[in-house]
Amino acid sequence: MVFRISALALLATQFSLFAQEQGQQPTGNFFGGVLPMMIIMFVIIYFLMIRPEQKKQKNRQKMISAISKGDRVVTIGGILGTVGNVKENTVVVKTGEGTIVEVRRGAISEVLTETNDKEKKENGKK
Repeated sequence: MVFRISALALLATQFSLFAQEQGQQPTGNFFGGVLPMMIIMFVIIYFLMIRPEQKKQKNRQKMISAISKGDRVVTIGGILGTVGNVKENTVVVKTGEGTIVEVRRGAISEVLTETNDKEKKENGKK
């Protein structure tokens, strides 16, 4: 992302130098030259960096709020288990016979589905 932004800034600088070489006088007016360029840069940054991150966060919140009893989950620590009980801020995860771990909802990194599990097994065999 930084490379793209740097490349865009370099391109904008080169464009303004090219315009000056062609005999156009720089306006010196902030609203006529710099402001439109700043607005364009902000729009580009918004669509390349901010908006995709907001979508990811919204999808993650939706996933965490939809956790229910019986779901297979992976924690951020890599622990696999089945949800046994869902509380307000925590989730009780059964990781094996007689092993129960209570974790915060934010510690769930992924909810596994059957198709997800099959794809991972197939990728592991290749």
